[in-house]
Amino acid sequence: MNEIMEITARDNHKFSAYISQPSGKPKAGIVIIQEIFGVNAHIKEVTDLYASKGYLCIAPSLFDRIEKNVTLNYDETGVSKGRNLKELCDKDALKDIEASISVVSSAGKVGVIGYCWGGSLSWKIGCEASNLSASVCYYGGDIPKLKDLKPNCNVLTHFGELDKGIPINEVKIFEKTRPEVLTYTYPADHGFNCDHRSQFNKKCASIALDRTLKFLEKNLN
Repeated sequence: MNEIMEITARDNHKFSAYISQPSGKPKAGIVIIQEIFGVNAHIKEVTDLYASKGYLCIAPSLFDRIEKNVTLNYDETGVSKGRNLKELCDKDALKDIEASISVVSSAGKVGVIGYCWGGSLSWKIGCEASNLSASVCYYGGDIPKLKDLKPNCNVLTHFGELDKGIPINEVKIFEKTRPEVLTYTYPADHGFNCDHRSQFNKKCASIALDRTLKFLEKNLN
């Protein structure tokens, strides 16, 4: 079952979130953190996927601070608008993620999974929050620049070796700086997990998903 609900952050900002519930009793909670394209069809599909694995899942609409109901296409126009909204919302996004963590904490332990911008936010919240048990970061562009942050929970990262926006040498430096983080690289481009994008790599996405599910099983149950 899925629904849209309104959540209030600690600064009293009200935002919408897509909630997806498992068929039975949830074994833990997961916050799915969007790309720069909003809580679009792909993010909802990802949220439903993890709910089907037994988790209570929520995807907060982080762009609501500037514009409500933003869903962007994977094209030049979408990228341009998404990057602009990201810059405007980035400093307050963690407040909305914190509020979302509280919502799904009713299910027990909580993890976050983020993609693109959301991957960077997953790293940040994993280093700042004290109530997370797991953080999964898919190709977060800011992660190598924030390598000096220390995580407060176990972290799994996925990067594409062909991602021009995140040079593989920077990923290797991050890996050496943060050996406690489980880091994997794939012969794929940025966005390789998204089957709505031309960069989708089915094999790499499948491997990353399997690793993610095992990581969550270990850290959330």
